[in-house]
Amino acid sequence: MIKHQDGSQKGCGISSLEDFQNLISPEQLELAPRLEEKKILFYHPNEVEKNEKIRNVGLCEAIVQFTRTFSPTKPAKSLHTQKNRQFFHEPEENFWMVMVVRNPIIEKHKDGKPVYEYQEEELLDKVYSSVLQQCYSMYKLFNGTFLKAMEDGGVKVLKERLEKFFHRYLQTLHLQSCDLLDVFCGIIKYTAFLYNDQLIWSGLEQDDMRILYKYLTTSLFPRHMEPELAGRDSPIRAEMPGNLQHYGRFLTGPLNLNDPEAKCRFPKIFVNTDDTYEELHLIVYKAMSAAVCFMIDASIPPTLEFCRKLDSIVGPQLTVLASDICEQYNINKRISGAEKEPQFKFIYFNHMNLAEKSTIHMRKTPSVSLASVHPDLMKILGDINSDFSRVDEDEEIIVKAMSDYWVVGKKSDQRELYVILNQKNANLIEVNEEVKKLCATQFNNIFFLD
Repeated sequence: MIKHQDGSQKGCGISSLEDFQNLISPEQLELAPRLEEKKILFYHPNEVEKNEKIRNVGLCEAIVQFTRTFSPTKPAKSLHTQKNRQFFHEPEENFWMVMVVRNPIIEKHKDGKPVYEYQEEELLDKVYSSVLQQCYSMYKLFNGTFLKAMEDGGVKVLKERLEKFFHRYLQTLHLQSCDLLDVFCGIIKYTAFLYNDQLIWSGLEQDDMRILYKYLTTSLFPRHMEPELAGRDSPIRAEMPGNLQHYGRFLTGPLNLNDPEAKCRFPKIFVNTDDTYEELHLIVYKAMSAAVCFMIDASIPPTLEFCRKLDSIVGPQLTVLASDICEQYNINKRISGAEKEPQFKFIYFNHMNLAEKSTIHMRKTPSVSLASVHPDLMKILGDINSDFSRVDEDEEIIVKAMSDYWVVGKKSDQRELYVILNQKNANLIEVNEEVKKLCATQFNNIFFLD
């Protein structure tokens, strides 16, 4: 048995991995109960008592046969219980693999005694079904099919090969860290995550991400501007198994996943072009204000089934994540109270990680002016930036504009901060103090040289 524990929360683990051959009729079982044991080709952990193995495998077979009544061509795929989830896979005709994964546990205390709570909704069927399918695919890569082993030497040879392979392979399964990448089995090369057009995380090189971000925020996103800007959202999607409703949709790729003739055309991009380049398909998927970019090897053409699988996994999760972020933002806004119109606006940029923050610019759209300050002030900001680019040293520049605004530029350790203050009667000392206050409230974890 494989277990994973981390503090008071216990992660998921394999309770058992079974491989049985479904070739014996019910009549034979009634005449010879011992034949049930012969069905078991591999069982992990092997220390489990023989009768318990037979009982567990018999229960799995009963579940499969029962579900065939309702769906002859597609029997059971998974079974949810309070403590475990069972995943079923028929890789070859009459050969079944079953993986039982224990639900994560949270330890709480009640009346001074520990109480264990099973997290029944934490495991994703798609992820762990993919893991089980990959178990077979990995076995087949090194050993061929189950049927080939039977042809080579019967059940004995098959059992030996299964034991030899899975004894090592199961030690490499880290189920607590299985996620979406296990569904796609390694074809995703890079990812990026954005919220409200702000880059949260990226796996691309900075220069590549800088250009891609420009394309996303000034071209792709505006073209697919969602009704959420007017207080609405895209129609909810409810076609998922298990009623997992979500708002996810592709911004690149198929428009209608229910159309069997839908075209899975994704734009191609080229990254890391300084030395060697990689050709990738760009998949952009959005739910509410959250967007994820998946970049996959261009030599692997995405299929409609691939897109449906991605939609079924990412859609519900991204919808929940976007909703949680929005809810947390609203909570923080209520806690901070009603904000007065600030007396300053600023632009911050970090050359090391390309982090950017601006209260000067409004949401980027093709038809709306981007800046919320007078063009003369924007020109002063550009002039200060030009001065910064001419020297390598850290410096600070303060300008009094003709319109009674103060404009401040600070360059420190590859970070640049530009501030516009609306304080008509302030002097240099007071302006400097206001900038310090701004840095303390907005950038309290960032070091600026004075």
